[in-house]
Amino acid sequence: MKSKHSFVLSGSILLFFICFSCKNNNKNESSRTPVYSIPTPAPKGMVWVPTKTFVQGAKDGDPFAMPREKPGHLVQVDEFYIDITEVTNAQFRMFVDATSYKTVAERTIDWEMMQTQLPPNTPKPHDSILQPGSLIFNKNVNAVQDMNNYTQWWTWKIGADWKHPEGPQSNIDGKDHFPVVHVAIEDALAYCKWANRRLPTEAEWEAAAQGHYDESIYTWGDNSDLLNQNSNTWQGVFPVKNIPEDGFELIAPVRSFPANSIGLYDMLGNVWELTNDLFNLNYYNEIDTKSVQNNPKGSDRFYNPNNPYETEYVIKGGSFLCHESYCASFRISARMGTTQDSGSDHIGFRTVVTKAMLKKK
Repeated sequence: MKSKHSFVLSGSILLFFICFSCKNNNKNESSRTPVYSIPTPAPKGMVWVPTKTFVQGAKDGDPFAMPREKPGHLVQVDEFYIDITEVTNAQFRMFVDATSYKTVAERTIDWEMMQTQLPPNTPKPHDSILQPGSLIFNKNVNAVQDMNNYTQWWTWKIGADWKHPEGPQSNIDGKDHFPVVHVAIEDALAYCKWANRRLPTEAEWEAAAQGHYDESIYTWGDNSDLLNQNSNTWQGVFPVKNIPEDGFELIAPVRSFPANSIGLYDMLGNVWELTNDLFNLNYYNEIDTKSVQNNPKGSDRFYNPNNPYETEYVIKGGSFLCHESYCASFRISARMGTTQDSGSDHIGFRTVVTKAMLKKK
């Protein structure tokens, strides 16, 4: 996905910068990670994830696994705590009220800086267009000629931000328990610093999503028939018609679906979740997958040939826009990239903390 402000450019450049729109549940008990007792009370609103060895990336039998998820490989991550839900509007408001923080989507656009993230000789848009805003899903798509043309279902909305998720005339009144959206990774990191937290690594995120499993496709096992009962995704014909069989047409409040085996909600569907790892399309092919990766921190470089000019970070879990005919990212191994100054109405985040971090507080 391109810089928020880059979407005000022409359709061809807009297309260049967007990178996403976006068996049986009978695992043997022997394939589950043992249940450990929690050594200390978890911080409020968090769950403990024990030291864990599991399969990161594509799983055997996953019909939707993509090349960037392969090969699956063993990793081990040390214990940590993770938020039970995505950070909500109410939680993010507490941060903003305490710090007077202004998100990327609310800031005046710096064209000189923006130019450094665009192809050479990109013309400057008119000042009436070069205004703060964010991406929102276009709910009025009637037909799609080319599924590779992501601009057909994304709209740059001036005035869209975390307090105005659908544009300046909208608000979040009564939506305290919805995930905060329209946050760039810079915004999430600022929240983490204030809260004495950090973003999870991709490996930590997958460890938490697995819960008591160690090689499951979904957070509830391998049964794809349980998708609508366990996550907020797209049903119908993407992106033209959504049939809300799961109860929600678009974004849902947190805890609207069952938790996974360790008590985490919405690890799949609803909103994509930011991680601290750089997005490298070839990362899994560049590491030694024959040995166990210990606390991997992701690639040391970003790489996405469809967006070579901007630093991208890994996002996990899919969103309410995911459908099997398109991205099918409602799986633990699914991974995409978003640029460091980008946000939209289907990207949020949750945080983690370690015992060492808590001691330093």
